Amino acid sequence: MLMPPSVRVFLALEPVDLRASFYRLATQVRGALASDPQSGHLYVFIGKGGNLVKLLFWDRSGYCIFSKKLEAGRFVLPDVPADAASFEVDFATLTLLLEGIDLRGARRRPAYRPPTFDPRPATS
Repeated sequence: MLMPPSVRVFLALEPVDLRASFYRLATQVRGALASDPQSGHLYVFIGKGGNLVKLLFWDRSGYCIFSKKLEAGRFVLPDVPADAASFEVDFATLTLLLEGIDLRGARRRPAYRPPTFDPRPATS
């Protein structure tokens, strides 16, 4: 699944009672994450047991929830600042998290940057 580059992904770092549905999760986004749940961004909540995750997003006509439960193991968050209430990740990190991959200590290689082109002729 590809997401537009304008969509940001925020992880809620405090465990949440995931019996909650659309409006209670939207209230969590407003309160604990200090964000607008109708912004079009993805908000990720992990349950208290660590094996259930819900994603809340607004698709211009209403709220959507995606839910996943791991049958074995727990979702493990990447290393995050100790005092943060939420943490922004990219879509690739979210995909790995949803696969149940432990991201603590994972390192990302530097992004490829093509060499810059200098239109001036080289001098000898």
